[in-house]
Amino acid sequence: MTTYALQKVDHSALKTNQIMIILFNTIGFILNVPWLAVLVAVVMGLGALLKVPGFGFLYKYVLKPWGWVKPDVLDDNPEPHRFAQFLGFVFMTAGSIALFLGAVVLGWSLVWLVSVLAALNAFGGFCVGCAVYYWLGRIKVPGFIKQPPAGTFPGMRPSRS
Repeated sequence: MTTYALQKVDHSALKTNQIMIILFNTIGFILNVPWLAVLVAVVMGLGALLKVPGFGFLYKYVLKPWGWVKPDVLDDNPEPHRFAQFLGFVFMTAGSIALFLGAVVLGWSLVWLVSVLAALNAFGGFCVGCAVYYWLGRIKVPGFIKQPPAGTFPGMRPSRS
């Protein structure tokens, strides 16, 4: 088995991204404003494309400089988090399309799925998309080459070294 060096990943940027996803999706649902789901999908898609947390700009340019959120930098792999964001983008896009096609229950269900998984990660420290990434690596799917940090259950937030 090949091992790859871990990188520094700021989990505060990831958590900010997850909380913003939850916030916008919740407001969109409560007010029945499907374009907020589209906004979240677009931001997540851009983040996946640029290989950064979609709403990470709020952390980087507002929350961190103003001292409202402190960095939480851990040795980790960024690739599973990027994959998780891409999966979220896919589900948010499908949910948005469903909402605009009139399949309201399906649309909001997909949006809520993304929100619940973001909450599990933000508040429980378990990233389902990351676990899927590592599982795909275990079954040797090409491109899924990273392993979880030593002593970390696949998908769980790594502990401090």
